[in-house]
Amino acid sequence: MKRESGVLMHISSLFGDYSIGGFSDSARYFIDFLADCGFTYWQVLPFSMTDEWNSPYKSYSAFAGNPYFIDPETLCRQGLLTREELLPHRQRTPYSCEYARLYEERYALLRLAAARVTNRAEIEAYIEARPHLSRFCLFMALKEANAQKSWHTWTNTDVSAETVFLWQFIQYTFFTQWAEIKAYAALRGIKLIGDMPFYVDYDSADVWGNPSLFQLDQDGRMKAVAGVPPDYFSADGQLWGNPLYDWAEMEKDGFAWWKERLAHTLTLFDGVRIDHFRAMESYWRVPAGAKTAREGAWQKGPGEKLVDALHTVTDGKLIVAEDLGDITPAVHALVAYSGYPGMRVFQFGFLGDPKSPHIPHNYPENCVAYTGTHDNNTLLGYVWELSQERRQEMLSYCGYTAPDWNQGYDSILRTLFMSHARIVILPIQDLLGYGADTRLNVPGRAEGNWQFRVTRQQLDAIDRAKFRSFNRMYGRI
Repeated sequence: MKRESGVLMHISSLFGDYSIGGFSDSARYFIDFLADCGFTYWQVLPFSMTDEWNSPYKSYSAFAGNPYFIDPETLCRQGLLTREELLPHRQRTPYSCEYARLYEERYALLRLAAARVTNRAEIEAYIEARPHLSRFCLFMALKEANAQKSWHTWTNTDVSAETVFLWQFIQYTFFTQWAEIKAYAALRGIKLIGDMPFYVDYDSADVWGNPSLFQLDQDGRMKAVAGVPPDYFSADGQLWGNPLYDWAEMEKDGFAWWKERLAHTLTLFDGVRIDHFRAMESYWRVPAGAKTAREGAWQKGPGEKLVDALHTVTDGKLIVAEDLGDITPAVHALVAYSGYPGMRVFQFGFLGDPKSPHIPHNYPENCVAYTGTHDNNTLLGYVWELSQERRQEMLSYCGYTAPDWNQGYDSILRTLFMSHARIVILPIQDLLGYGADTRLNVPGRAEGNWQFRVTRQQLDAIDRAKFRSFNRMYGRI
């Protein structure tokens, strides 16, 4: 298997002028940066709409795209918006996503552009050919007609045809703009890895349109919710609150919904990470109304049956199994059965267990190794917060024994690059050498996440020659 490397950075973290990263020329610039550094992969987070806390892991749809990523400049070049109309929407800071402004202002701008299209029939035909997107557009129009309330409380079925078309326009524009970015990446030899959340939101087109596929009572309310038990990130576990799948019902049609979802995601990317893969073997079921995830219990998942079903749609593309957390021999066996590479995280390798699979000398070839994920501290923040004893142990492992630990950063990166892992992925913050204040997400904390952005000047400050040298020296080009 060819040795490769890449960078983890969500679209939202790109630089630009309109409050959040998007499908603009900045994405092409970043692709050029990756190619110059000798990287092969750009890994992103879910493309779905975000929840009230700006998380992309709980969305109105497992199929629809995030409207905030649509590039306003492209709409301007297409004659759908004017420069004067864009001016009030320019960002106030380049360093973080301005979600409050986006929520208040971006949809009005997109509605203005939708009213000016001249290819309405083409857009409608595109959406109608994709049933999950068509259902989503109707779902969003119904939400507007019902004051944005959850679907189980709706009373008004009289929707606006123009609102339905607005969402058709948004989804058409999202996917066509991304297709151009994806084509450019292919020209530069950069492969794209997407991210597929395991669960969906209760208030989503997926649950509204397919209630029998979820563990709901006769009134359509959740019997139990998703989460994980106490772990590295949280003493009480994480109470996610997503509805759980009715696996017996899903099996009746050969897991069609899951196959359609993965096939759709793979049209957007060259590979995909399946989040919380361990739930395929067994999942944490928390009774509805529980105060913390501690009240949950493990339940058996679909296991090999679902893996076999997904194999029918992957077409040889890279599938990464996120096998982190409370992992049992049964989960290890399922990952091995799937053939998918699992994940190894450097920051988990020095918690006191010499047999940890996250210590680099234990990495198998068929894995993707990270300094940290989007849920971890940055590498510099992690090293800074270690105890002196543990920091010395970790740096010594990486071949660095000088007293000034601040100079040992590159020794950690080299350790990852020289490991047996077929693919190494670094979060963009770790290329920059940034600290904990640039962390993207803190699991279990509702506010202050998903905001980090880079500027073009910061990206240009990265030593491209150094990373190209690492990639060449350790056979990843």
